[in-house]
Amino acid sequence: MFTGIITGVGRIAAVHDLGSSSAHGKRLAISAPPGYLDDVGLGDSIALNGACMTVTSFDPAAGQFTIDISAESLDKTAGLADAGTAVNLEKALRAHDRLGGHIVSGHVDGIGTVSHFAPQGESWELRIVAPPALARFLAYKGSITVNGVSLTVNSVKDAAEGTEISINLIPHTVEHTGLGQLRAGSHVNLEIDTVARYVERMLQAGALPTNGSQP
Repeated sequence: MFTGIITGVGRIAAVHDLGSSSAHGKRLAISAPPGYLDDVGLGDSIALNGACMTVTSFDPAAGQFTIDISAESLDKTAGLADAGTAVNLEKALRAHDRLGGHIVSGHVDGIGTVSHFAPQGESWELRIVAPPALARFLAYKGSITVNGVSLTVNSVKDAAEGTEISINLIPHTVEHTGLGQLRAGSHVNLEIDTVARYVERMLQAGALPTNGSQP
């Protein structure tokens, strides 16, 4: 479990095939900021651009760790297959930590496309088109995770091709996460708010017939 508060920006240093076909995944070597791995252990969870991964090896002196990512995860995420790519890092939440963002599971629900990213006053406006399947989970002033960053939705506009959401980024977020490198056309990992997920399930269950009733 995570909070969507990025604790470092790393870089994919190398990508190695785990097999000879597209059915096999990749092994990624990630370069982390100095000192980032001092409290990391083998098997720990670290979110990369919002996707929860397991540390399979690490070298604190070299500032690198590795993760294995399956072909399924590669297919359902963006920005985790190319060497040289910057990635947002967040270590798993501890029970005594502050919940500075919102409850984040590290499970990517869909890939969005940046439609606009530009300065607006002292901040930046980021607009993303989310897949139609995520439309019912997106709400004004609701939470959304973009490449692992906990953000607040400022507006929602539905269209046939998807739902465009607008987000305001303060300079600190642009400077201390990988979001500052986004451009129109960039693909981003999206995770919907956990509360919205459960509300949707409760509404679905409420529409089902109870035992002994007629549909």
